Amino acid sequence: MKNALFVSAALIAALSAPSAFASQELAQKKNCMACHAVDKKLVGPAYKDVAAKYAKDKDAVKKLSEKIIKGGSGVWGPVPMPANAQVSPAEAEQLAKWVLSTK
Repeated sequence: MKNALFVSAALIAALSAPSAFASQELAQKKNCMACHAVDKKLVGPAYKDVAAKYAKDKDAVKKLSEKIIKGGSGVWGPVPMPANAQVSPAEAEQLAKWVLSTK
């Protein structure tokens, strides 16, 4: 019985978690992909490079979520990342988690 409950809980968690595809769709919808790509530098860094840079940072989701909303500069070179007022805090967190998963 315990195994059945564990499997059921794991299945529910997996089905309710946002998929990587859904997060990429969100990134496209919020215009993130205009400056970023998963595997190569465009105007901004590749998402896989961001994931590598923040891989050991326990506060990475929070830091990236804030940068997504507020923008930033100086971390990846001279081109600033503009603020994105179209992104809610929940969406920014979803996007940050997705970016960190692109290793």
